[in-house]
Amino acid sequence: MIYLDNSATTKPYKEVLDSFLTVSTNYFGNPSSIHSMGGEAEKLLHRSRETIAALLSVSHKEVIFTSGGTESNNLAIKGCALSKKIVGNHIITTAIEHPSVTNAINDLEAEGFTVTILPVDKDGQITTGQVEEAIRKDTILVSIMHVNNETGVMQPVEEIGQLLADYPQVTFHVDHIQGIGKVPLNMESIDLCSLSAHKFHGLKGNGILIAKNGVKLHPILSGGNQEWTLRSGTENVAGIVAMTKALRLTLEKSEQGLLQMETLKQFCMEELMKMDGVFLHTPEQHSAPHIINFSVPGIKSEVLVHALGTKGIFVSTTSACSSKRKAPSKTLMAMGVSRSKAESAIRVSMTYQTTKPELQTFLNELHHAIFTIKEVTR
Repeated sequence: MIYLDNSATTKPYKEVLDSFLTVSTNYFGNPSSIHSMGGEAEKLLHRSRETIAALLSVSHKEVIFTSGGTESNNLAIKGCALSKKIVGNHIITTAIEHPSVTNAINDLEAEGFTVTILPVDKDGQITTGQVEEAIRKDTILVSIMHVNNETGVMQPVEEIGQLLADYPQVTFHVDHIQGIGKVPLNMESIDLCSLSAHKFHGLKGNGILIAKNGVKLHPILSGGNQEWTLRSGTENVAGIVAMTKALRLTLEKSEQGLLQMETLKQFCMEELMKMDGVFLHTPEQHSAPHIINFSVPGIKSEVLVHALGTKGIFVSTTSACSSKRKAPSKTLMAMGVSRSKAESAIRVSMTYQTTKPELQTFLNELHHAIFTIKEVTR
């Protein structure tokens, strides 16, 4: 098996699974319970929060545990907007955000908030100038992803954060879900930052929202007031401990792993460019080291995905959240890519365990599949 769909989800590290099993077996108490078993679970929760805070260079009081990236994005966006609606009702975002951002903002728009959607250039980027031009007196929130989940294109979020420091009424949210462990990010000028465990070899169902001190959020779940009263619900202690281990291991591997992944990305892109009828959508510059997006016009993306799947090679079409829909990628369309190319887009996404022989096999089988499909359809 050659797994090249790591942007959809990653395989959990063995140590992560071991941690989850140990905590689930021996420390299954509710961390809110006052007896000793609850106290043991609470200690693990507190230790995990402090470890994550140290790894991300934030305060432990700024770490909120959630059920995953979608909840983190929704709590950041809806929680911020609802808490500031007496201040203003204008939100700025981009045309290529993840559905968990886009749909959360759509919900707010239906409730009377106004939205400015920034267009991207042919490489899928925006500029700090666009953000500055869009700011109004009633702007309360800017939400921009760091690394696009389909193309790997990076936005200049650190520079945008520095710009927004001059606009204290504006809260800045960054969806860092695809970037964590692959693209370093200084969170100093960012107010809210979303992460998801299963994107860095943790388990599904766990996420993090970093909410800087002073940032006000309106809870979107009502209940027992866990997580600094911002996210009610009994904490998934085993999942949180496992997520903490996954984050530590990922960041430990990142220095050497990123160099290797960048080399593999360059190799794969160069080989794809040699193939007749293949068009790259991921730019060589300003893109993350683990994602490559390309098209083969004339061949539907799902046909290629299934052809490669029969050979034990797993890639994807658009984002996993949208891959079963028939509509072409909104990200590629926003970049000015033609509909025919957008409908034939394939995403390859690597991790630190990806090897050159795996990529070479993928390239060989891709070339064979393209030739075979075109011969059949002539």
